[in-house]
Amino acid sequence: MTDSPDWMREQLHGHYAQSLTVDKLLYDSETDHQRLRVFENGSFGRVLTLDDVIQTTEGDNFIYHEMLTHVPILAHGAAKRVCIVGGGDGGMAREVLKHASVDHVTMVEIDAGVVDFSKQYLPMLSQGAFDDPRLDLVIADGAEFMKVTQGGFDVIIVDSTDPIGPGEVLFTDTFYGHAKRALTPGGILVTQNGVPFMQGDELTNTMRAFQALFADATCYMATVPTYAGGPMAFGWGTDGDARAVPLEILQQRFSDAGLTTDYYTPEVHKAAFALPRYVLTLLP
Repeated sequence: MTDSPDWMREQLHGHYAQSLTVDKLLYDSETDHQRLRVFENGSFGRVLTLDDVIQTTEGDNFIYHEMLTHVPILAHGAAKRVCIVGGGDGGMAREVLKHASVDHVTMVEIDAGVVDFSKQYLPMLSQGAFDDPRLDLVIADGAEFMKVTQGGFDVIIVDSTDPIGPGEVLFTDTFYGHAKRALTPGGILVTQNGVPFMQGDELTNTMRAFQALFADATCYMATVPTYAGGPMAFGWGTDGDARAVPLEILQQRFSDAGLTTDYYTPEVHKAAFALPRYVLTLLP
């Protein structure tokens, strides 16, 4: 018999858990406030956890990052200025900067240490994005930044943790109101809203705020294996008609952009907005 492997058990939800083997522990920092770990797993490669909750993995991060970037940028069709709130691992910036048509990316991360840590232990996520001259890294609280920014963003991507602790303020009506003000006419705001089968209130609360702010407020979905409990929801808010862009135009924009993707396709883009009934019932 071989020795049993070490397991990381994530119990984000009250009556449901998932476990991953810790094949090789690369980093472990436990403080009075939180425990940050990076380990290698046979299925997902390097895994980053915070208090034993998975934040991102080398193996499946492409799904989350591609769907939160390419959907709004290609739907918009002329996005020049993009703002990322959060995203300290650099994965979101990596995908946004694949668009040569994007002139400027402002990335607002509250903790400079997260960026430095990710460069050292998760360089495969950023893939050099932090060295791109189009990226302006701002170390600041995302809510405070949105309150005072001059805006002018065509797309705003909120890459936040769940609404617990520091991430909680990024799920408030006030924050969403400030974000809308920072958008250009026809601009698009997208957010991560958890797994609605397990975290329905999170989606409902965001959609209630979006419906009060935007002419077009809904969500779209993608399945990320390590964000367990069913498909993940991404909030969508705009006063334009970008969601109605025909498939043929998305296909042309995708081709013109010269993107190489592992999950996103124009067809997946359109289909992601087709919501199952249990999700529709969560929309106010």
